[in-house]
Amino acid sequence: MKSIRIYIPEELEKKFRKASMECYGYSRGSMSRAATEAIRQWIQMQESTVQVEIPSEPVKALRGMLRHVKKGSVELQHEAADIRANKIRG
Repeated sequence: MKSIRIYIPEELEKKFRKASMECYGYSRGSMSRAATEAIRQWIQMQESTVQVEIPSEPVKALRGMLRHVKKGSVELQHEAADIRANKIRG
C-alpha cells in the first residue's frame, strides 16, 4: 500500500471522516477503505467521460476538412501569429 497526502477543506474532512466511519465502522482503516472507494469511482467516471477515439489513419481523417478555406497555410500561420501577438498586447 502507498500513502497520499492531500489537503481538503476542514468541513469536507469532517463529513468524510464521519461518513467513512459510519459506513466501514469505527476501526482502524475505515477512512482508507472509504478513500480507496471514492478514488476508484472518480477514476472510473473520468475514464468513461474522457475516452477519445483515435482514428487508425489520422491524416486521412483530417484531409479535406479545411477545403473551404481560401487562404494558404503560410497566410494562416501569419494570421495566427498576429492574433497571438494582439492578445498579448491587450
